[in-house]
Formats: sequence, C-alpha cells, structure tokens
Amino acid sequence: EQLVESGGGLVQAGGSLRLSCAASGRTSSNYAMGWFRQAPGKEREFVAAISWSNSYTYYADSVKGRFTMSRDNAKNLVYLQMNSLKPEDTAVYYCAAATLAGTPASGYEYDYWGQGTQVTVSS
Repeated sequence: EQLVESGGGLVQAGGSLRLSCAASGRTSSNYAMGWFRQAPGKEREFVAAISWSNSYTYYADSVKGRFTMSRDNAKNLVYLQMNSLKPEDTAVYYCAAATLAGTPASGYEYDYWGQGTQVTVSS
C-alpha cells in the first residue's frame, strides 16, 4: 500500500486547507485511514480517523469541530478539510492506513504511512 499526501502549504490563522491522500495497492478501500501530525520538537499525535466503510469518524479534541475527514473509496482518496486553522496546527501531516476495523487512534495500529505534507499557519 502506497500513500501520497498533498495539499499542504502556508495559510494565515483562521484560514482553511484541504489535504488529500492518494492510496494505491490492494483493496485500499478495506483499510481504516488516519491523519497524524508532528510539529518540530514534539511527538507525533493523532488527528483524525475514518473507518473503511465511511460510517464512522473520530477526531482528536484539539481539532474537533474544525477538521473534517472523509474518503472516496471509488477514487482511493482520503481528505482532511481543515478550517479555522490556528498557529498550533503547524506541523507535518501524515496519512496512514490500518488493516483494522473502526477508527484506530494509535500510530502503532497503522501499517502504512505516507511521507507527509507540511502545513504552516501564520499568526
């Protein structure tokens, strides 16, 4: 399974960005998908996850109400719509895939990772 993120960039506080993750490989639609982020000097943290069936999503408290995760299984794409961005959202954002049901929130539960896309929010 190969994952490629795109859509990162520089945005002012209060602005929006939409990240995309293109998945390729066998039965991509059967994976739970997640977004994680890592800021300089900090550990990687969970952002959001979506179940393979697209029925359930789960968000970190820090992004709940601002970020929305979705997926298009027909196109093997996963999205993270980020609104009302804050400077503390600045990080490298990673897409990940897990051969699990549900919405796993631990990085250890994910089997495949993308290379990341930089998001910078200026104040």
